[in-house]
Amino acid sequence: MMGNGNDAVGKNTGYRPVTIICLAMVLLLALGGVAPGNNSEHMTIYEYLQVHPEQNQIAANFKATIRRNAIPVEPGVQDRPVKVAIIYPALQISDYWRNSVQSFKKRMLEIDIKFHTSEYYTKPTVNHRIQERQIKKALGDRPDYLIFTLDAKKHRWLIEQIITQKHPKIILQNITTPLRIWEGKQPFLYVGFDHIQGSLMLANYLIKKNNNRGKYALLYFSEGYVSRMRGDTFVNYLDEHSQMELVAKYYTGGDPAKAEAAAMEIVKSDPDIKFIYSCSTDISLGAAKALEQTGLSERIMINGWGGGAAELNAMAQGQLEVTVMRMNDDNGVAMAEAIRLDLAGRRQDVPVVFCGDMELVNTTTPRNQIERLKKRAFRYSGKPEIEK
Repeated sequence: MMGNGNDAVGKNTGYRPVTIICLAMVLLLALGGVAPGNNSEHMTIYEYLQVHPEQNQIAANFKATIRRNAIPVEPGVQDRPVKVAIIYPALQISDYWRNSVQSFKKRMLEIDIKFHTSEYYTKPTVNHRIQERQIKKALGDRPDYLIFTLDAKKHRWLIEQIITQKHPKIILQNITTPLRIWEGKQPFLYVGFDHIQGSLMLANYLIKKNNNRGKYALLYFSEGYVSRMRGDTFVNYLDEHSQMELVAKYYTGGDPAKAEAAAMEIVKSDPDIKFIYSCSTDISLGAAKALEQTGLSERIMINGWGGGAAELNAMAQGQLEVTVMRMNDDNGVAMAEAIRLDLAGRRQDVPVVFCGDMELVNTTTPRNQIERLKKRAFRYSGKPEIEK
């Protein structure tokens, strides 16, 4: 969605009538258990399931719901349209956030829930005061559900205030690690794709691809949750399980131009590095541009993170070596199905965390396999957008 040159965009749309906990426990055990420790403010999926084993069956049942064809909401559960406020950092190359909105809306329509959305989009790492103003504006419409993300610590106090008031119900997007401090008062739903799991998948691929030796560099997002979960997890795992050496790291704020400049600096100082590990789509594409300009694209590898359309296109052109591909639309479906269960008085059937599936794909993955994954990942968002 374009913002007409502004950092923030708000809009209203109406429609009528309008684990799934991931297998992180198995993965972490198999890969050595790299994860934030007990002193971390977040709990991994593995840790959360240890504390709340009852969530295993709830998550498994919910996962089956996400994968099946839509079943309409029970008659009589709504006396008015549900009001949903969405505040996303969607003004970026990555299509994750836009696809999330599309898949959410389309599933809501399929399950026959009457709803109205208020949508507010910003660039990534925008000044938190802009998002604070957006939240206040959204709350002024008294939504039933508020969908937001949690990257910077400055976001936390905003969420805590709403959780304390218990209205609207909070859905935290792109985060699958519950906060310890919120035990006993967690949000309605954490939803996304586990950053730790995806980073470990990429780590093992790049270790093997480089025969467990050589130099590498890292391009972080901004200082916050995503960088810790994707970047620090990756570095810690390579420190413990490889002989590879980290020679440079930069924070880019998720800005492709800053990522391009950082990659230029990296290859000038260490042109013999094996790969640049990137923490997001926009970073990957910025770094890839730098390698093209320096003629090093065939010698230095760059990963993607997420497997959206821009990354898959770049990989097909040889600009990226590998990515972890999220089954993207499951996150939107999960939010819609959680609301359906809530409306039906079945809050107990909504897991605290929904963690979607991911697949590792690289330049040697057969084209027909990627096409099958695309149909699965973009089963709603790959179709024409809903007319506004």
